[in-house]
Amino acid sequence: MLGRSVVLFVMFLAAAGLVARQNRPEPAPLRSTFDRFPSQVQRWTGQALPPMDAKVLAVLGVDDYLNRVYVLPDRAAVGLYVGYYKSQRQGDSIHSPLNCLPGAGWEPLSKSFVSIPVAAREGPAAVDANRYVIQKGLDRTLVLYWYQSHGRSVASEYWSKFFLIRDAVRLNRTDAALVRIIAPIQPNAEDGEMRAERQATDFVKALFPLLPAYLPS
Repeated sequence: MLGRSVVLFVMFLAAAGLVARQNRPEPAPLRSTFDRFPSQVQRWTGQALPPMDAKVLAVLGVDDYLNRVYVLPDRAAVGLYVGYYKSQRQGDSIHSPLNCLPGAGWEPLSKSFVSIPVAAREGPAAVDANRYVIQKGLDRTLVLYWYQSHGRSVASEYWSKFFLIRDAVRLNRTDAALVRIIAPIQPNAEDGEMRAERQATDFVKALFPLLPAYLPS
């Protein structure tokens, strides 16, 4: 297993090098910018969070991003972050949220995958997302995230890299995005984690039909 992983890693490095050296100018797909993203998503009302620090943005390397809290009338809330990269040829690539957790003091407690049924332009579909429960002190939070590019959503970071290389060769495009939803887990509640997941998945279902205008196929 380790040998296979090493071979795959070397192949990815070689392919990524080839992609980076391509001289063809990469087309800029038409898309709406996140400053136009609706503050009302079905029953959810959004509020923008303070702009990210310039140093943080420099590390992330995003070309456009959305960072908001969305709240239901009953005060249930989720956090939404979408980071969009119009090109990943020059070293600016999507960072896994897991890379930032330890530095921010969060520890992962559990990891799994979920498949969330959603409505899409071409009909019923599903979003495969990573599901994490993280903790800092007494606070616990549920995190769902996935990688999205060219009408495709995947949970696996490795598959996202594979599609990055394939699309660079076939389509001359490396634009992609990370979509992350977080929901706080109510402390001292037996069903706190289940309730947080239900809120997060309900928001994903409301959110997903809006994404194609901002994350082009």
